[in-house]
Amino acid sequence: MSAIEPPGGPVDRIELAPGYSIARIVNGAWQLSAGHRRSAADRDVAIEGLLRRAEVGLTTFDCADIYTGVEELLGDVLRAWRRSGGDAAPAELQIHTKLVPDLTDLPTLRRRDVEASVERSLRRLGVERLDLVQLHWWDYGIPGFVETAGWLDDLCRAGKIRHLGVTNFDAPHLAELLDAGISVVSHQTQYSVVDRRPEHALAELARSRGVGLLCYGTLAGGFLSERWLGAPEPEGPAEDLANRSLTKYKLILDELGSWELVQELLGVLQRIGRRHGVKLSTVALRWVLDRPGVAAAVVGAAGDRHLERTLEAFRLELDGEDRAAIEGVVARATGPAGDVYALERVPGGRHAAIMRYDLNQE
Repeated sequence: MSAIEPPGGPVDRIELAPGYSIARIVNGAWQLSAGHRRSAADRDVAIEGLLRRAEVGLTTFDCADIYTGVEELLGDVLRAWRRSGGDAAPAELQIHTKLVPDLTDLPTLRRRDVEASVERSLRRLGVERLDLVQLHWWDYGIPGFVETAGWLDDLCRAGKIRHLGVTNFDAPHLAELLDAGISVVSHQTQYSVVDRRPEHALAELARSRGVGLLCYGTLAGGFLSERWLGAPEPEGPAEDLANRSLTKYKLILDELGSWELVQELLGVLQRIGRRHGVKLSTVALRWVLDRPGVAAAVVGAAGDRHLERTLEAFRLELDGEDRAAIEGVVARATGPAGDVYALERVPGGRHAAIMRYDLNQE
């Protein structure tokens, strides 16, 4: 994995695998699923916004087979992008998807099921080969994730998939895949200034084995923004937490130790941002991009009102004083503890309680 020069413009790119370049900020499309999109007009607006992101160089998109309607939406984006090139072919788009079998299907998952899921994604996107398929496995107590990854690896060799990645794997199980000879190029994991669990084991393993980290949750669902600086701690079924994403990341913030510590961190991020002329969210995003082994950050792409702020992360350079100020706060956090996605796997735990395990059926 090596940094490369962007083809003009402000967007940094990286070689995730030999000959395969992605933007270091990936457009996350989960918020564009059917539950968030209300009408055909909204769909048209979403397509226009995604095309604008591609035009400025953010050519890489992330979705999943369980994000209802999103693969089809990105297929429309891809066709519109190709039409926009006229006689001159536009820059290539990279569309990453995921294979997320339902929890109830894991015990009986077969090669034909995996092949059918990949064929479905190909049809939805309207392509002959998927750029990157990222495997998620709900329960390590149910055997089969190595075999399933092997079937996906076979589909890479058959030309159906360009590259294989994983998402939400802890370090031991990622190592098991790699030791089995599975060609994993990336790992999509939650990583932010308030959730540094990848640093406990995963980041070093990924770095040593040439697996690039694609990091989601970099802004903690929006909590790492001026909106929450000085705000009272949300509690209970507050309207602000009606969004499942906010509920998810509030649980992560609870692991830090206190809302007071969250406020102190937001204040430090804001002071750093003011010194550099950017928002605190830009500082939080840059912090993740600077971590060892991080290939790219996945940032929600629902609308483009924050697009310029997102691009500012490429121009921001944090210095030693900035990093020390951030470390002075986060070093006092009591959590989150454990490996990546470990809290989310605790049966009956607070983090697991908000999960939806059978989205393909739904």
